Amino acid sequence: MNQRLQTSLDRTFSQADFDRFARLSGDANPIHVDPGFAQRSRFGRTVAHGMLLLTVLRGLIERLAPGARVVEQQVMFPAPTFSGEAMRFVARITGQSSNASTIELAVRRLVDGEITCQGSCRVET
Repeated sequence: MNQRLQTSLDRTFSQADFDRFARLSGDANPIHVDPGFAQRSRFGRTVAHGMLLLTVLRGLIERLAPGARVVEQQVMFPAPTFSGEAMRFVARITGQSSNASTIELAVRRLVDGEITCQGSCRVET
């Protein structure tokens, strides 16, 4: 395993990013891609796909544990991630053995620190 224990990335998604991810994934739920629909929802505007957030986090996992397989993952989305908001993605190794690591995952809004995605995963080499 890599000796690095934490890595992070700041990212601001646009509506165009949500739209591209919808086309690639096939998940065109209007809460992600239809501003008119989303405006009438409890969120008031479009929100990121959870899998889009996890894709960025997976890239951070790869930085910490190159080539490792994710064998278990638990995540929750306590708040929405909106377009145009600066977010910080963080992955931190919290446990290690000879062939496995436990990695804590989080996505936070930079403006107020609110967590929009959090969880953990176990990876094996």
